[in-house]
Amino acid sequence: MNIQVALRLGRVSNLPTVWTNVLAGLTLAGAGASTPQIAALMLSMTLFYLGGMYLNDAFDAKIDAAERPERPIPSGQVSARTVFYLGFAMLALGIAGLACAGKQLPDGTGWAPAIAGVALAACIIFYNWNHKNNPLGPLVMGACRMLIYVAAGLVITTALPQGLYFGAGVLLCYLIGLTFAAKQENLNQITNLWPLVLLGVPFAYVAGALDVDGATMLILAAFLLWVLYALSFLVFPSRINVPRAVISLLAGICLLDALLIAASGETSLALFALLGFPLTLAFQRWIPGT
Repeated sequence: MNIQVALRLGRVSNLPTVWTNVLAGLTLAGAGASTPQIAALMLSMTLFYLGGMYLNDAFDAKIDAAERPERPIPSGQVSARTVFYLGFAMLALGIAGLACAGKQLPDGTGWAPAIAGVALAACIIFYNWNHKNNPLGPLVMGACRMLIYVAAGLVITTALPQGLYFGAGVLLCYLIGLTFAAKQENLNQITNLWPLVLLGVPFAYVAGALDVDGATMLILAAFLLWVLYALSFLVFPSRINVPRAVISLLAGICLLDALLIAASGETSLALFALLGFPLTLAFQRWIPGT
């Protein structure tokens, strides 16, 4: 398996959205990018994401043979068995990294991060195994991203603040709407628009529940414009392009994370998280995001 195939299997173009998830989780838990566990967290979550993407292709190999024969497994560039081995190995390493962050690094919180990692791995495996015909698939995918927030928070405290749970719930709603759209990608049409209403939850939450300053308002406006742009590829007949909408909404995760960080009062860190947005868009031009 060459490097190009490995990167494509991992959908590495979307990795910045995982990194900003980590920053948001730490911020909502009361820390920032200076925590000594940041490197272990970033590496662990990178492994969880890559492992999940590998397993997605491995579990979907037969379906992809019919619907997406250009994918690495059905096109014969790598075997499903190899991808399964690598996917499970990366999940195991991700759990080990969280255990290290909790047990070995200064000010660790014990086994709590590793337990969250086990839960995350279980959600990833369950989603990939049973997402095609599962109406709750978008909820499970959203739970995977929620658990990044939770695991990041548990690295610094076992008493997670209320704000982290609220932020994780906002992220969950956004991911449910995004995943619903992604499930229609091969049809290139949306059969039911109502789940997309959940994409509006972040705006209602930030506008109604938090103290919003000027910087937060600017990020909120940018996020709103981007979501509307992505939705234009789903609702206007002349612009229907579900894959384009999906990769746009994926990049928007960085904007959502930056918004939650800014609304928590960490403007400088929010500006740093914003860099994940153009980075994701640039990577998506190099490696397909879905």
